[in-house]
Amino acid sequence: MASNSNISELQQNAKERLRIISGHLQKPANREQLRVSANECKAEAADRSLEKTGTIPKRRQEVLKWNGWGYNDSKFMFNKKGQAEFTGKRYRLSGMVLPALREWFEKTFGASLEHKTPARSALNPSEVPPPILNEGFVQDLKGTAIPFSHEAEDRIFRAHGHCLHEVFALREGKFERVPDLVVWPNCHNDVQKIVELACKHNICVMPFGGGTSVSNAVECPSDEKRTILSLDTSQMNRILWIDEKNLTAHVEAGIVGQDLERLLNESGYCTGHEPDSMEFSTLGGWVATRASGMKKNIYGNIEDLVVHIRMVTPRGVIEKSCQGPRMSTGPDIYHFIMGSEGTLGVVTEVTIKIRPIPEYQKYGSVVFPNFDQGVACLREVAKQRCAPASIRLMDNEQFQFGHALKPQVSSIFTSFLDGLKKFYITKFKGFDPNQLCVATLLFEGDREKVLQHEKQVYDIAAKFGGLAAGEDNGQRGYMLTFVIAYLRDLGMDYYVIGESFETSVPWDRVLDLCSNVKERIIRECKEKGVQFPPLSTCRVTQTYDAGACVYFYFAFNYRGLGDPIHVYDQIEHAAREEILANGGSLSHHHGVGKLRKHWLQETISDVGLGMLRSVKEYVDPNNIFGNRNLL
Repeated sequence: MASNSNISELQQNAKERLRIISGHLQKPANREQLRVSANECKAEAADRSLEKTGTIPKRRQEVLKWNGWGYNDSKFMFNKKGQAEFTGKRYRLSGMVLPALREWFEKTFGASLEHKTPARSALNPSEVPPPILNEGFVQDLKGTAIPFSHEAEDRIFRAHGHCLHEVFALREGKFERVPDLVVWPNCHNDVQKIVELACKHNICVMPFGGGTSVSNAVECPSDEKRTILSLDTSQMNRILWIDEKNLTAHVEAGIVGQDLERLLNESGYCTGHEPDSMEFSTLGGWVATRASGMKKNIYGNIEDLVVHIRMVTPRGVIEKSCQGPRMSTGPDIYHFIMGSEGTLGVVTEVTIKIRPIPEYQKYGSVVFPNFDQGVACLREVAKQRCAPASIRLMDNEQFQFGHALKPQVSSIFTSFLDGLKKFYITKFKGFDPNQLCVATLLFEGDREKVLQHEKQVYDIAAKFGGLAAGEDNGQRGYMLTFVIAYLRDLGMDYYVIGESFETSVPWDRVLDLCSNVKERIIRECKEKGVQFPPLSTCRVTQTYDAGACVYFYFAFNYRGLGDPIHVYDQIEHAAREEILANGGSLSHHHGVGKLRKHWLQETISDVGLGMLRSVKEYVDPNNIFGNRNLL
């Protein structure tokens, strides 16, 4: 950590600046002289036993699955009648029957409800490897009064993200290297104390936010011999202040997306940053992975929203000296932090831009005769810089998939209207049901401007053969984003495994990349002995002036395969090679982690990788933050 002399110098500088600021403050009549002082961590004097108000409790197992996605009470299942339904009460789809899902599932994957592969229902703590404890560190940690645990359940919950092989292993009760300790800091100062002790005792620290990683980022290195400490930021979940003049908020980095938006909404504001994982992912995680949200067209990606970052490293605290909107002070140090994926330190606090809650919100959807026409429309919308808050284009396979998730209609009249729409599109307009694709839209802002904006986008769509398909389809498509992740658990119950991955690509390569990657997946599955046709599908999720983000889904029935995860890894590796060969990026927003670092040198050059290594060696010479992501 930083030397005492450096700390003393920083304190002297801070006092001098406070003295200058104090000189500008007038003394109000009949009141004592105003003082300006630096606040200590708000949690320091607080009772550490007080319950937090965040959605994610300290014991995540109280609300979340230990071996699957999301909440304990929410899942897709086939009921006793063989009908698909989604349980719980948390989502718009909750409690609804999905009459078309079973047929789609069986037809697409060759699956059968008779062939089931259920997951272990409960964690057996005795099967979890015993912790490797550095007793000196444990004793010093006790002296700080910062909560920690080495119970098996707490450790397992922080031993994995949500890559396929991680969840597959959990379902079978297979555990390799897991964290030895879990610690819950309450504030920035707590993190400083923990990192100082980790440096003193040579402990491996792995920051843990929402645990939604799909890049192996939170998986423990199997050959790490030191005590591995999982630093869980979930209790650092407060908005420390809101600046209504500058439209910024200073927030602790452990807050999850849904809590951040809820708390800001109470004051009339929002960030507008909505990644697919926003229910569970954290502000710190967004910064550490360079996240992107569904509404980035209006609000920007995380790098556009961040004003100030505070991060604790083994060398000390990294932060800029002011909250200015932009600086010309050499290379931006925040761009070493954003995307660092827990290799340099722990992001503890972030100042982020906020906006007033939009006055008006309207969903929409457009049906195109084929994917090519849909992509051409999105390109024109991007060229004219008139993209709505969200515009996402699904290929035909995803359209069929989305249709299978449609809940049972409540009336004959609704069913009649759906049939009428289908007749109009396929018979009257001549769209091929096996070729058409759909774009979902979300407009936000001033009502009059939204309506003007909507007309502009629909006029462009019409030039490419697009037909307006209604608000309901747009809203349903947007909301399905938050439940689709639960489907993988259903698939694994019936021998179906799958995953999603993404890339960014220039506009002139979008169509070739999409078709080539999907064809490569199908070809690789056949060559690797997969006995059933796979699902290989994509969607365009974000648009830019110079290109787009493309999201792929693929899944297959693994019955008959001796080592399905090895086969899956080979296919995904081939798909990534195909993406890179077709001009796509290594990742648009999922990050690198350990899963994709094989390609990082090729992606950023030898010199670029050397620069990252030099920063790592200076900031963390003893590899305290040893998760081995990126490098």
